[in-house]
Amino acid sequence: MQIETTEINGFAIDTFNQHGLEEGKKQGICPSCSHNRKPKNQKAKCASYDWERGLGTCHNCNTSFQLHTYKRKGKAEKVYVKPSGPPNATEYPEFVSDKVIEWFKSRGISSQTLTDLQISEGPEWMPQTGKTENVIKFNYFMGGELTNVKYRDGRKNFKLFKGAEKVFYNIDSIVGYDYCVIVEGEMDVLALHEAGITNAISVPNGATLNSNNLDYLDSCIDYFEDKEKIILAVDSDEAGQALQTELIRRLGSEVCFLTTFEDCKDANEYLQKYGADKLTERITRAKPVPLENVTTFRDIEDEITDFVRNGFKKGFQVGLSNFDEIFSTYTGQFITVTGIPSSGKSDFVDQMVVGYNANYGWKTAFASPENVPTYLHAHKLMRKTWQGMPSKEDIGGDRWNQIADHCNSNYFHIDMERYTLESVLKKGAELVKRKGIKCLVIDPFNKVRDVDCKTEDVNRYTMEYLSKIEIFAKKYDVLVFIVAHPTKMYKDKDGKIEEPTMYNIKGGGEWYDASYHGLLVHRDYENKTVKCKVLKVKFQNLGENGAESHFKWEPRSGCFIPHEPLDVSSEKMPWE
Repeated sequence: MQIETTEINGFAIDTFNQHGLEEGKKQGICPSCSHNRKPKNQKAKCASYDWERGLGTCHNCNTSFQLHTYKRKGKAEKVYVKPSGPPNATEYPEFVSDKVIEWFKSRGISSQTLTDLQISEGPEWMPQTGKTENVIKFNYFMGGELTNVKYRDGRKNFKLFKGAEKVFYNIDSIVGYDYCVIVEGEMDVLALHEAGITNAISVPNGATLNSNNLDYLDSCIDYFEDKEKIILAVDSDEAGQALQTELIRRLGSEVCFLTTFEDCKDANEYLQKYGADKLTERITRAKPVPLENVTTFRDIEDEITDFVRNGFKKGFQVGLSNFDEIFSTYTGQFITVTGIPSSGKSDFVDQMVVGYNANYGWKTAFASPENVPTYLHAHKLMRKTWQGMPSKEDIGGDRWNQIADHCNSNYFHIDMERYTLESVLKKGAELVKRKGIKCLVIDPFNKVRDVDCKTEDVNRYTMEYLSKIEIFAKKYDVLVFIVAHPTKMYKDKDGKIEEPTMYNIKGGGEWYDASYHGLLVHRDYENKTVKCKVLKVKFQNLGENGAESHFKWEPRSGCFIPHEPLDVSSEKMPWE
């Protein structure tokens, strides 16, 4: 079946049905994978054909393919201007002055390399200076023909030959190799040639932050088809990294390898500082592009080795002896703290972050709509740090100023008219970058809403809310505290409110599943004690599920003092 039109989307069909498939059929074999399948499956209909669009799709190998070959409709190939001079590379004159040779020598480049790469010298009008300058000429050959010229004057001004085709510099050098090196400038090509790596090429116009238009790839793409390895050795600046990203996207991450030049900007600077042998070593040790969202053994071998030698990494502790026995944590995680109203949840979280600060120097940001006015919360943190109640006489004294400066540098209150999860996490990220916080407290969670979540499903809302917090915690290696009030509370037969669990929080199942750790803070009003119970620990080495620690609350300092409750069952009766 021959389709009626001889063109598709502005392209004229050059070869109709280039793979010799069953014309007119909507389904059939795939030209990419069918011949490689087992004999019994080679004729299986694994692909769909769209003859009007000229495209096929394979459902086995997930590839798309063109049914026809095309040429641009009604347009001839673009005609480029050829630079003046001998067109053949083998006939190109070896001409550079002694001064130019000496200049290249100061950059680590020998006269032999200048000869090999056909560097020349001569007069050229430069638009940057508005006059004719004596310039160095980097001659671009493709297919053995002079295709373009890059001119460089003594003031580091550049221009390409007007109207000439843009191609990679030294592109002919990679023919016959199964790998090549791409750099960002002609001087880097010369540096690699000096180090014995002759199959190196450079982009023609350096790198910019907008590296999406790599038009020189159009005419050179065939040179890369047989390459098993393409080493990208671009500059370490932002523009170089943008170029690297686009080259990976265009050439394919599966063949691209990356290298850096340590404390140097580029290959030529590295050659001058460390020599040819070290430069060669940098190139040969290029590593493959890391797979996105995939971790391999070698990626984490150091961590595995450390684990084999030393076991689990010790968790961070707050400095309360009885609590440290049953609970510790890592950063990059979040802790859910619950308890009935007025049980001391916020106060105990304050105790924890003050402890982490004392032990490890961690700074904390608070997003606490209920901790108002802010000065009262700041006063609580000051008392815990002071280990007492400052008096009027202390104001302005040395200890006052010392602790005031400490609190000012280590505790930050996020103060907003309207708290949203997005705004809090954004401010938290800013405080990580500017102040170096390691803890973020959201207290309580129901006062810091997620406005981007449109679902009315409580469980789904909770899942999305906690997922965003987890992503933040991991990205910035921060320990996040979420204070969550229970919405369901029950009384026992004596009329006392039972201790809540994480399942008593609205969306409870999701809280238990998603939280790294869960803590219950519960006040015993009769005995004037507070207990903290471990509701969940994600890793067994960090704590003990169901374990409890008990405290007396010291009113002057606001600190929790470890306390051993009386074991009534073991107390002897008077007559025993």
